[in-house]
Amino acid sequence: MLTTLCILILSAIFFVSGKIRSDIVALCALVTLLIFQILTPEEALSGFSNSVVIMMVGLFVVGGAIFQTGLAKMLSSRILKLAGNSELRLFILIMAVTSAIGAFVSNTGTVALMLPIVVSLAASNPHMNASRLLMPLAFASSMGGMMTLIGTPPNLVIQNTLTDAGYPNLSFFSFLPVGLICVVTGTIVLLPLSKMFLSKRGTESRTGKHSGKSLKELVHEYGLSDNLFRLRVPAQSALKGKTIIELDIRRRYGLNILEVRRGEASQHRFLKTITQKLAEPDTILQAEDILYVKGDFEQVHTWAAAHRLEILDGRASEDIRRDRSLDFYDIGIAEIVLMPASRIVNRTIKEIGFRDKFNVNVLGIRRKKEYLLQDLGDLRIHSGDVLLIQGTWSDISRLSKEDEDWVVLGEPLDEAAKVTLDYKAPLAAAIMILMVAMMVFDFIPVAPVTAVMIAGILMVLTGCFRNVEAAYKTINWESIVLIAAMLPMSLALEKTGGAEFISNSLVNGLGSYGPLALMAGIYFTTSLMTMFISNTATAVLLAPIALQSAQQIGVSPVPFLFAVTLGASMCFASPFSTPPNALVMPAGQYTFMDYVKVGLPLQIIMGIVMIFVPPLLFPF
Repeated sequence: MLTTLCILILSAIFFVSGKIRSDIVALCALVTLLIFQILTPEEALSGFSNSVVIMMVGLFVVGGAIFQTGLAKMLSSRILKLAGNSELRLFILIMAVTSAIGAFVSNTGTVALMLPIVVSLAASNPHMNASRLLMPLAFASSMGGMMTLIGTPPNLVIQNTLTDAGYPNLSFFSFLPVGLICVVTGTIVLLPLSKMFLSKRGTESRTGKHSGKSLKELVHEYGLSDNLFRLRVPAQSALKGKTIIELDIRRRYGLNILEVRRGEASQHRFLKTITQKLAEPDTILQAEDILYVKGDFEQVHTWAAAHRLEILDGRASEDIRRDRSLDFYDIGIAEIVLMPASRIVNRTIKEIGFRDKFNVNVLGIRRKKEYLLQDLGDLRIHSGDVLLIQGTWSDISRLSKEDEDWVVLGEPLDEAAKVTLDYKAPLAAAIMILMVAMMVFDFIPVAPVTAVMIAGILMVLTGCFRNVEAAYKTINWESIVLIAAMLPMSLALEKTGGAEFISNSLVNGLGSYGPLALMAGIYFTTSLMTMFISNTATAVLLAPIALQSAQQIGVSPVPFLFAVTLGASMCFASPFSTPPNALVMPAGQYTFMDYVKVGLPLQIIMGIVMIFVPPLLFPF
């Protein structure tokens, strides 16, 4: 027992210091428990197969898909409209929405749902930092869980303890008054604490690192949306079945086809798939293809009339957002700057053969302050020219390897990752709703972890990610390893008698001071233990002790058991006491000390309030 407690204390010291990554500290503690043979290898590795850990992996994937499809951005814009320009209203709105969802969905599921929305919300509001919102978001999900029987596992633990002892069942909303007080208290306390300690965190990464121009900036700078038109190829058009080189559109009409967009698979909106094709010479046009053509409107009209093409809604630039005329799902754009000693200086675009050698088009040339956008094929390249090129994201990325002649500005693959597959947003929303329904409704015989796994797999199979690698990249393995390595600590404390020793010592010492003092001791014992082991494990350990303590002094066990579930659920001073705390840690760029600075005062104030609330609602 003494060895286990020493390992726990040393782990806590290293967590607080922050000099070693938290996942490495947790692994070292786990290995030490193995070396001293406190745990068997099977027990030590049980955390990695724990349903909570598997659920977290799946929720990272689901959250990533919500981001990748642009669903988070759509939802965040709705919330932003409700909040207006008021930072206070936005903060309160997020706390209220999160706690309301948390009353019916697990706190882990609530955070997975809200996290990408809040991050996207903060990104679209220059006055709001995501770091100020994410920790309160995690805390609000735990507070909201106190409003219903199913909101958090410790509530179910105390319900089972009461019924097993022959006491009446707690109703679904027996917890509601306590939960509402938790949410109101937490919101009031977090308003100043988050502003004091979290507002400045993460601003360096937002303002300091910005390499290259955004896609929107490049489109505006080179005027790509000016004189851009969308033309549809009807089934009866003479162009169907012809290649682009056969059209001879550039020589005869002075027009340039930037892109061929093709809708594939089902026409159902949830199964819609869009394919972008580079306008290569050998691209064969098909019926219903959408051609993005740049050039003079009169020439576009003449060409369209000659070949029975349909001009869609005039100029694409007139309503660029509604028509999504310059999306970059498969095809992207980037700038390359020529090196002084480049071998292609003084050669024409045709001679260089960008299209043949690298499968990219040159859309424009920036020469000092001049932008050259017409008749580029015969222009000679000068040293220091910046070329705007267009191609698939992988082809653009390959250009960066030709560093002897040019340098690709920015990070093409990073820019590609930022492009949302917004045509998949309805599908992602449907999968997310299905996941929540399976977790909420008892008549669906699916465990929460199974629901999350199904949702994660569906997000990948239905194309809500560009590829499987993109799904894996959304998983924060540091958080996963941290939780998986710390879960067996509760087993070690239970095996060695450490948990029972701590609990009984506190209870025996406070029993003579009356029920309120004893309940306070149980609350803070639970709260302290939850800082180091999972809240569910703590509730399982302390619920029987709280029941026996109440029976020994002849009072109702209900407020004592409420003290257990409140102490277990209202744990904010540690990143690994609850999965939501760990989930927001990487996104908010928090350290262990951030949780101490914000969570510990909240935990203490919440504890003081909650010592007096349960006896008022459920008298001794």
